[in-house]
Amino acid sequence: MMKVTASQIRQDFNNFGGFGQQGYGYNVEYLYNEIAKILGLDKTYNLIIVGAGHLGQALANYVNFERRGFIVKGIFDKNPELYGKELRGIAVQPVGNIERFVRENDIDVAVLTIPKDGVARTVEILVRCNIKAIWNFAHVDLNVPESIVVENVHLSDSLMKLSYGIANQ
Repeated sequence: MMKVTASQIRQDFNNFGGFGQQGYGYNVEYLYNEIAKILGLDKTYNLIIVGAGHLGQALANYVNFERRGFIVKGIFDKNPELYGKELRGIAVQPVGNIERFVRENDIDVAVLTIPKDGVARTVEILVRCNIKAIWNFAHVDLNVPESIVVENVHLSDSLMKLSYGIANQ
C-alpha cells in the first residue's frame, strides 16, 4: 500500500536500533512497543484545551486521546456562558484560571482552539508556566522559545491539499 520495499523498512528500523533477527523477521508485539517508545507513546501527557467552542468541544469529546496517553485535565474559555459546562466530566473554566491550573496539575500540552486575537496573550501565559508543547489549531504562527514543541494544524491548508488531490486524481 505504501509502495516501499521490505529492504527500505528494515533500513528505517535500523536507524533506531536492531529490532529483528536475521532470517527470523520481527516479533510484532516487541516492535510495536519499541515504536511506541520512540514516539513517546509509552508515557502519559496531561493536557488542557483552551477554547471550548465547537472545535474545542469536539476535541474534548474525542476518546482516543486517552488511548494514546493524552489525558484531558482542563478546558478553558473566555465565554462566561460556557463556565461550568461539562465535557466528559470536565467543567469549562475561565481563561484566567489557566496559569494556576497548569502549575498545580503538571500540564504538559496546551491545545489552542481559539481565535487569532487571543493567541498572543494565551501563549505568553503558557510560556510563563513552562508548558512543554502546544497543539495549535489557531491559524497564526506562534513565537515561543525553542524548548516548547509546537504542532500547527491549519485546517484550511489541509482542505486545499485534499482539493488538489481530487483535482489531480
